[in-house]
Amino acid sequence: MRAAAIDIGSNSIHLVVAQVERDGRLRVLDRAKEMVRLGQRSLLNGRLSADAMNLGVQTLSTFKKLAERHGVQRTVAVATSAVREARNGGDFVQRIKDEVGLRVKVIPGREEARFIHLGVRHAIDLRTEPTLIVDAGGGSVEMIVNDGDRAVALESFKLGVSRLSEKYVDADRPTARALEELEGVFATQLKTILETAKTRNVQRIVVTSGTLLNIVSIAGYLRADRPEGSLNNYTVADEDIARVRRTIIKADREERGRVKGMDTKRVDFVVPGVCLAEYVLRTTGAKRMVACTWALREGVLLDFVARHGSSIDEADRFEDPRRRSVVRLARHLGETGPHGAHVARLALVLFGQLHDFLGLFPESAELLEYAALMHDVGHHISHSDHQRHSYYLITNGELLGFQREEIEMIGLVARYHRKGVPRDGDPGYSALSKPGRRTVRALSALLRVADGLDRSHYGVVNDISVIHSDKALVLRLNTDGDAAELEMWEARRRAGLLEELLDTKIEFEIAKVEGRHAERAASVSR
Repeated sequence: MRAAAIDIGSNSIHLVVAQVERDGRLRVLDRAKEMVRLGQRSLLNGRLSADAMNLGVQTLSTFKKLAERHGVQRTVAVATSAVREARNGGDFVQRIKDEVGLRVKVIPGREEARFIHLGVRHAIDLRTEPTLIVDAGGGSVEMIVNDGDRAVALESFKLGVSRLSEKYVDADRPTARALEELEGVFATQLKTILETAKTRNVQRIVVTSGTLLNIVSIAGYLRADRPEGSLNNYTVADEDIARVRRTIIKADREERGRVKGMDTKRVDFVVPGVCLAEYVLRTTGAKRMVACTWALREGVLLDFVARHGSSIDEADRFEDPRRRSVVRLARHLGETGPHGAHVARLALVLFGQLHDFLGLFPESAELLEYAALMHDVGHHISHSDHQRHSYYLITNGELLGFQREEIEMIGLVARYHRKGVPRDGDPGYSALSKPGRRTVRALSALLRVADGLDRSHYGVVNDISVIHSDKALVLRLNTDGDAAELEMWEARRRAGLLEELLDTKIEFEIAKVEGRHAERAASVSR
């Protein structure tokens, strides 16, 4: 299965596309990033600018198309501090839904930290020693103390590099007063979690996010150890970070842009970023800083894998997106276990022997099967009138790959599987084309009988033979000798619509069991 995660951050919007293997591993296929700077000024004034929102919508539209070209089947999008703190953040999320067709989940800070932890522990072996994980985004900083591959402390702080830059070091060159104020903010807000890290004897700080990764890269350049290839697991010492800090704080904006290894897009954020990195190392007494290229968006994907393992297996088992979509919806709504599948099988057996007599095209068997698989999903809402609830859930369940009328037909066939038969004035049914209404009536008639033949939900009836005679249509039931009185009683009650359409009586009988002395059950007519 291919999935994508989009992280709508305060500085940048990131996309990662991955192949999800059956064992839960992620194989990254593509990445994309665009610095949109949603948090610019908004983190202080509480409103996203029109220009930033326009660029954000444009970027997300491009990323969605890129994901689609990779054949992505599920895309998960999350937004962080800039959107969650803005008074017009909801408007932005709605625009994304309306204009891009992408649902965005605005996550709280602690959830952001949880996702970051998931991503880091997948890319870095956290079992070897206590570790402090630091992710410095534009609006917030997430810190996680990990010990024994478990998060023992997990916090989010409004100390993102964009926020701090605008509030404390927006000048061309940071002043001594600004640096002192930064230290004071760190000391006040980070005291508890850094004490926890120190108590755990943390000697390793794992950093994620663009600004902190850039700082680690600069440290490598300054010690003549240019990072090659992936930066993941690249390690620098505490004195290397201290050297970067000394270099950065004495430089103006133009000089910072010329520092070896500097990402020029981050010259405005690097001052608070390097001050934070050096402060964390100094306060905890940790000696090493390790870069990790996996964080929030990868954590979002890993969380998706953990919660949708059966969906991933379905992607492998069901290449047809229509069938896969039906199976997912049925499972999500609490599918009825083997009953739905058994009724679907019986319904298809009846269809195979009667579709010519009912004037049905062979292709409509698919609609019958899907309606049968989902006919009882209405129990997710209530047992009473569950057939009506099934109709509502099917027609509003975002089934993929179907035409609108096909979804309506599937829902209506499920709607009429028990009480009531299709009538011209019924909502939904009356809006169908004439052939569509005829198909719904015929498929409903078959589903009603098939469902009745599994009244006990024990799969007693395992096959059906249709026998035509001058007086009646006989449904001969194979039960391998098991009693099926309850099934025949219920099927008789449900057979009226099928009798009307075929213009003949329907009788039920139990087939003889070879090699046994059980008498053939007497024919039971309506």
